[in-house]
Amino acid sequence: MLLIIDALNAERFGDVLDEMYRLRARVFAGRLGWDVQVRDGKEIDAFDALDPAYVVGLDDDGHVVSCVRALQTTGPHMLADVFSDILDGEPPLRSPTIWESTRFCVDTDRLGRGRGPNTVSHATCELMIGSLEFAMESGITDIITVIDPVMDRVLKRSDNAPYDYVGSAKPMGKVAALAALLDCTEERVARVRAFAGIAGDVFADEDEVRALLDARAAAAAPHATTAVAPEDILSYCTAQVDAARTVEELDTAQALARMLLRDQPGPERERLLERQMH
Repeated sequence: MLLIIDALNAERFGDVLDEMYRLRARVFAGRLGWDVQVRDGKEIDAFDALDPAYVVGLDDDGHVVSCVRALQTTGPHMLADVFSDILDGEPPLRSPTIWESTRFCVDTDRLGRGRGPNTVSHATCELMIGSLEFAMESGITDIITVIDPVMDRVLKRSDNAPYDYVGSAKPMGKVAALAALLDCTEERVARVRAFAGIAGDVFADEDEVRALLDARAAAAAPHATTAVAPEDILSYCTAQVDAARTVEELDTAQALARMLLRDQPGPERERLLERQMH
């Protein structure tokens, strides 16, 4: 499932952003050997301070497994200000309808191999689909992306090949970097969906994600040394639903209830779910 994080909801999902920055550090500093700045285990650069949009992939437990950053090309961006050698002296592309996509990565340690859910291939294609759909929804016609040759092959294998390249490949850490162009079209999205066998909406509900993350944090809290009785969980969920005063509060409370009751075993879980519905 994917989550869009931007200036409007970044404060609400600061924990997701922190985990995303840690994934970026492991990939770009560790695996690829790029000259990036890592502090406290997180890779954050000056462009993260420009209120970019992030498409973030989460697993069923709410852990970050993939991410990519989208930034306007009308202002500072990486191809213009960091990777300008790639352009071979040509001016960078600048347009309100062309956005730069960078820091695309997946967690190869947490994800498995193969083509099904919870695999590197599935997470990669889901992130591609989400990035393209978010771009189209935002009025973006083209994406320019700084990638390495491995990612270039991944794009081609997934039927998402760039339609053109800008400049030439240049050494960057352990690998080379090149700039590729992708058009944001329904046809391109359809090709990736067909390749990956992904149908339906790839984006998660924000309130449900927040409820999942809060439940996970509560379970991992230092004071949570003993199991909570199922009846106490039911009472808590019921109280949250009863206390809701708006549709948004009710949706959030019900999402939290689904997450907490999901882990109750066998018949007990079914009994609690049935009672929660009434």
